[in-house]
Amino acid sequence: MDSFKQMSDWRKNMDHFFGDHFWNEFENIIKPAIPQINIYQHEHELICVAGIPGLTDLNKVEIYVDHATLELKGVIDLGYAGGTVAKEEILQGVFERTVTLPYPVRRDKISATYQNGLAVIHLHRLISDETGRHKVNVRLTDGT
Repeated sequence: MDSFKQMSDWRKNMDHFFGDHFWNEFENIIKPAIPQINIYQHEHELICVAGIPGLTDLNKVEIYVDHATLELKGVIDLGYAGGTVAKEEILQGVFERTVTLPYPVRRDKISATYQNGLAVIHLHRLISDETGRHKVNVRLTDGT
C-alpha cells in the first residue's frame, strides 16, 4: 500500500475521532509556515522581514498589503535537484502566507527590498484624520 495513502487514511480516522479541526493546532509543527517572517513593531512603522532564499527573479514573489494584512506568494527554489535528500530543513516549493499585522497600514507608503535571502517590507501606520467621536444631530418632533 502507498505510504501517502496510509497517512491520509490515518489522518481521516483521527479527524473522525477527534473532530475535523483537530490538526489545525498542529499545522505549524507538522509543516512549518513558509516563508518564515519576523515583524518588528515601532510606534508608527512596521518592518517585516521574510526569509526567501534563492530568489533570483523578483517576479517570482508577490507581496500584497490590505489594511492590516500582509500576504506573500511565490516560490522558494534552491536550485538543487537529483540525488536523494539525506536531510532537508530549508523548505522549498510554492508558498502562500497571510499574516495579520498589529495595526492598519497606509497604502501610499510601502516599500520592499530583497537582499541576501531576505525580503524587507517597510509599512507605516494608518492614522485617521477623523476622531472616533461623531456628533449626532437631534431633531425636535411635535410628538404626534
